[in-house]
Amino acid sequence: MTTERRRKLIEVALPLEAINRESAREKSIRHGHPSTLHLWWSRKPLATARAVLFAQLVDDPSARPDLYPTEEAQSARRKDLFDLIERLVVWENTTDTALLAEAHREILASTDGNPPAILDPFAGGGSIPLEAQRLGLEAHASDLNPVAVLINKALIEIPPKWAGHPPVFPGAADTAHSWPGTTGLAEDVRRYGQWMRDEAERRIGHLYPKAKLADGSEANVIAWIWARTVTCPNPACRIEMPLYNKRWLGKKKGKEAYVVPRVVGGRVEFGIGHDVAHAPTKADDDTVTRNGARCIACGTAVPLCRWPTYAPREGPAASVPGSWPSPRRATAAGTTSPRRRSTRPPPGCRSPTEYPTPNSRRQRSGSGCRDTA
Repeated sequence: MTTERRRKLIEVALPLEAINRESAREKSIRHGHPSTLHLWWSRKPLATARAVLFAQLVDDPSARPDLYPTEEAQSARRKDLFDLIERLVVWENTTDTALLAEAHREILASTDGNPPAILDPFAGGGSIPLEAQRLGLEAHASDLNPVAVLINKALIEIPPKWAGHPPVFPGAADTAHSWPGTTGLAEDVRRYGQWMRDEAERRIGHLYPKAKLADGSEANVIAWIWARTVTCPNPACRIEMPLYNKRWLGKKKGKEAYVVPRVVGGRVEFGIGHDVAHAPTKADDDTVTRNGARCIACGTAVPLCRWPTYAPREGPAASVPGSWPSPRRATAAGTTSPRRRSTRPPPGCRSPTEYPTPNSRRQRSGSGCRDTA
């Protein structure tokens, strides 16, 4: 004896406008969204996964003439289901337990109290199994990529195991009377993460000096901008000329920033400029192109094929055999101090200490160039 398959809502109609709108809106949501856990290619919007899972499990009213005998009754019932989906896909409602329970009841009613398990064999970013779990369904996921496996473990495997448990970090459990859901796990992640950060700063913090801001305060350095250098071939110059293809650090209106190189005492020092009137132009924004480089002090052109001759193997790049051009030079530091970011020159506006090693020359043929040791 076989049971006739009932037509599902997804086979008849969906509130696509609401689903598409909320799916597009998700791209701008960062706080609390799984996409912040780890980037993943072609991550499916959670709103879409949630709506599709619900609609493919819930019966369309036309499949239940015993409950909705007329078209008017079926249309009214379908409208109620559309309203439920439109509320389900809103990001702010993902923690609304009452709404999720209502959706789960609808699924149970359409599956005779025995909803099927959801399997996503190529889970990727985990949108489908996560939303299946959110709707109260049994979810399984797999993927060939170990990164995807790790993402899914963090999303759908570990949290349920610790749901309702208090945090294990010493003293954390005493800060609240109850720990519903994954609040205990989240508290452990916060506290152990902070402990690891504090311990790392205690051990190696002295290796990462803070940057001085314009107002005299200090901020953590979040990035260093650097450039390789070669020695200018002009005997009258011989500076360590930096190689870069742009000086702009940021072009956001009102927050423009760019690197300002200066030759002082036979060395190149770097500052930060913000005045748009003196900003780099296409003519002076770079010192290196596909054809070669130019010295910012004397303007001497250096063909690309001549670089191995002028590039000593020194500094951090010296450990790489044949690396050229060589030393790395810090030019600017991006800093952050709660909720604001600025760009500052490196301390002292000096290049890092050089570590000279014997010059390296190579034979290179083509374009009329041949250098020999």
